[in-house]
Amino acid sequence: MTKVEEALDWQGAPVDCQTCPHQDLLADGACERGRTCIQDRRASRMDRFFRAHPDLANEALRHPYFLRRAVAARRANIFHLPRLVEDDDPEVRAAAVERLPERFVIRLRQDPEPRVRVAVASRLEGSELMPLIADPDYYVRVVVARRLEEQSLPVLMRDVSVDVRLEVAKRIPHEWLIAMAWDTAPEVRLIVASRLEPSQLQVLMHDADWRVRHAVACHIDPDYLPQLADDPEPDVRAEACRRLDDHIAHALDRNGDSPNA
Repeated sequence: MTKVEEALDWQGAPVDCQTCPHQDLLADGACERGRTCIQDRRASRMDRFFRAHPDLANEALRHPYFLRRAVAARRANIFHLPRLVEDDDPEVRAAAVERLPERFVIRLRQDPEPRVRVAVASRLEGSELMPLIADPDYYVRVVVARRLEEQSLPVLMRDVSVDVRLEVAKRIPHEWLIAMAWDTAPEVRLIVASRLEPSQLQVLMHDADWRVRHAVACHIDPDYLPQLADDPEPDVRAEACRRLDDHIAHALDRNGDSPNA
């Protein structure tokens, strides 16, 4: 049986339903101690409360407990949210960013907290994202790489973070993709190998990482397979030989011949 965590308020004291200002809700069964409760310090329990009673979220935006303000921001009337861009707590500002109009979101592009800038990057599009391509936090740039227009991705293809370049390699237009074949990270080159045209894969035939060469062997034009059939890695050789045998068999079939004739 799952143990239910004790119902504690934001100051660590046991939740006291008798002192709650929403006694009428308790009497009607519209809230439940330890599950649906505005006094509980757990976000999930407060969220259930505000989900059921969104009309009470507005007044909670001024509560001293940051998490209550953050949870309430997701349910409160949107006209009450602009002042939250100056809230002292980053969780509250990030929660506000999720719902505020873009003109308010832009004001937080240089917020001191990365989690807020991640929320900002998740909302902005197009040219409004461009100032964040040089953000000092790598994960902000990861989110930017996921959302930036494909034609703008080359500005991030040399990013210092492998995680950013991985996202770029997944989406960058094909005319730029081959330039990433010399990336220092094998994980990036592996994605490049999976996306390049078969006729372009010879640039990765002798890659230092066997996983990249295996991906090449799976897709490269058959004319290059004999070279990979001598690869030092058994799995690469096996894939190259398998495809080479299939290619020869298909060629014989097209010519009306049979290898067993």
